[in-house]
Amino acid sequence: MDDSSTPLNDTELFISLLSRSEHALAVYVLALVGHPQDADDILQQGKLVMWRSFTSFQRGTNFHAWARKVLFHQILTYRKRKKRDRLVLSDELLAIANEAIEQHPFIESAPASLLAGCLERLSPENKQILQKRYYEEMTVEAISDQSGRTVEAVYRLLSRLRSRLAECLQLAIKRQEHPEVSL
Repeated sequence: MDDSSTPLNDTELFISLLSRSEHALAVYVLALVGHPQDADDILQQGKLVMWRSFTSFQRGTNFHAWARKVLFHQILTYRKRKKRDRLVLSDELLAIANEAIEQHPFIESAPASLLAGCLERLSPENKQILQKRYYEEMTVEAISDQSGRTVEAVYRLLSRLRSRLAECLQLAIKRQEHPEVSL
């Protein structure tokens, strides 16, 4: 029997689409969570949620993007359960990281150590601004008051710092992929 002429039922289609995206989805979750065991738990739970809500997936659309949205919500649920623990990324920074991964898929494969290395290259003042904004979850207005900068200046600085971190990550990934080339 020729499988190409027989339409796949929902179970077969789900398994086929998931198997093609599974590795990339695992990397995506790990990139946003940072802890392999937690990432694995989230991925397993996410697969169950995907299967249970597969009827909402429209055939012919991007399964990987749909699955990432499901997993992103699983990550947010995980973070709510872990709220009492000190999490490395604020919800806002997590959303920024998710958006960066969607726009630049290469970032998805970046180990957390590369981001840590990029953060270490920043000046102490800039690291402190990022810490206040994303770790302590201070408002831009509060940072403005503390630092003596205008609100607009703080927004511009945060934007420049995010761009510098993204550029640093791109370069670090290229170096990791091609260590023989001096960049």
